[in-house]
Amino acid sequence: MAVYAIGDIQGCDEEFAQLLSQLGFSPSRDTLWLVGDLVNRGPRSLEVLRRVKALGDAAICVLGNHDLHLLALVLSPSEPIKSKDTLQAILSAADRDELIHWLRHRPMLHHDAALGYTMIHAGLPPQWDLAMAQACASELEETLRDDQRCRNLLAHMYGDKPDRWSDDLRGTDRLRFITNCLTRLRFCRADGRLDLKFKGQVQDAPGDLMPWFKVPERRSRDMRIVCGHWSALGYYDNDGVLAIDTGCVWGGKLCAVRLDQPAAAPVFVPCSSSGLSIGSE
Repeated sequence: MAVYAIGDIQGCDEEFAQLLSQLGFSPSRDTLWLVGDLVNRGPRSLEVLRRVKALGDAAICVLGNHDLHLLALVLSPSEPIKSKDTLQAILSAADRDELIHWLRHRPMLHHDAALGYTMIHAGLPPQWDLAMAQACASELEETLRDDQRCRNLLAHMYGDKPDRWSDDLRGTDRLRFITNCLTRLRFCRADGRLDLKFKGQVQDAPGDLMPWFKVPERRSRDMRIVCGHWSALGYYDNDGVLAIDTGCVWGGKLCAVRLDQPAAAPVFVPCSSSGLSIGSE
């Protein structure tokens, strides 16, 4: 049985299907790990959701920021559709509610002790070890699965504060911080504060910023983390991090790596149509 991790699909269903074919993926035998952002910006988000959902237990998918944006469009009346969104087909689909229910029951973090990998969409703050990351992810998962709490979170989800973890965080502030780490984080400062504004390449970052996985003494440094979210970073395998968002929707490629055979080379399928610029959210 092969275990493959695939980067941010973002509605690129044609490339996703090509990649599965190239891998020789069989849902009766193999497992997919999907790092989130199944939807948005690409042309066929509805088809991606239906394809992944149909795979059942053969696909393990964590949620990304674009997936949460879709949930907010459906469940939070204050959430506006953005000019670059490509989600209308989902919003008007006959099976929309079924797909949204399925999304709300996806994990925010997946850990496999036997494989030695942990999957998230974006990043972890330096104060979290595996146990804390799992506990915080569970808090967010439980909130998303409760109707009233989910709607309240989605209505107050956006914002860059608080920017530093404290065990004393409570309520919406705590859930917003957890959400920002797991779905938006790229850069931190040396004191452990998040920076959620800069989205570009590492070499272009302001001097006081560093990738979240470069913060000295981060408590997750002994973990092996699979993530996406950062197309400007591209494929990166170092510092205990395997980042596989290679920007398919922005004109790059869709990436797959085989987790049960770490020496295997990554597999890429090039974008077939998009002309968007790398680095946009």
